[in-house]
Amino acid sequence: MIIWITGISGAGKTTLAKSILNRYKKYLPNLINIDGDTVRDLFGNDLDYSEKSRVLQIKRIQRLCLFLSKQELIVIASALYASSELLKWNRENFIDYFEVYLEAPLALVKKRDPKNLYKKYDKGIEKNIVGLDIPWHKPKNYDIKIKMEEELSIDMIIERISSRIKLFKNISLESNEN
Repeated sequence: MIIWITGISGAGKTTLAKSILNRYKKYLPNLINIDGDTVRDLFGNDLDYSEKSRVLQIKRIQRLCLFLSKQELIVIASALYASSELLKWNRENFIDYFEVYLEAPLALVKKRDPKNLYKKYDKGIEKNIVGLDIPWHKPKNYDIKIKMEEELSIDMIIERISSRIKLFKNISLESNEN
């Protein structure tokens, strides 16, 4: 199974993926997380942040997910860039696929700005920011959309997602925690 989490920078993809992993790993030892930043690091940070490089980055993540899922691993992928073609590829190539769209307005992510990308962009120091000078292609065929401006707790978000994924619905956290 592939759980693909997407949204613009600062939406909460990495935080959500890590939280899902922390909640379910002890019940699903074959559950792993592939994060876009980690993949960049694994490949020696050989890509810039242009739109062309972002597409290549997502293709790397897709192929890594496919490779790992064929080994019966459950993969949570947290990846920024999205386009209808890339997300269509996911649906066509992953046997069991669930797409999570974290919808976050620019005002919210600029306030969070964990990597200071938006501040650097505003100062003219940084460019190639998805949603600013690189178009953000909002997913259209997601399985669930979480509106991040609703200020839900991470536990509430996980519950919303988990209630839609059969694999997670079958795990009774309360009975296993004793």
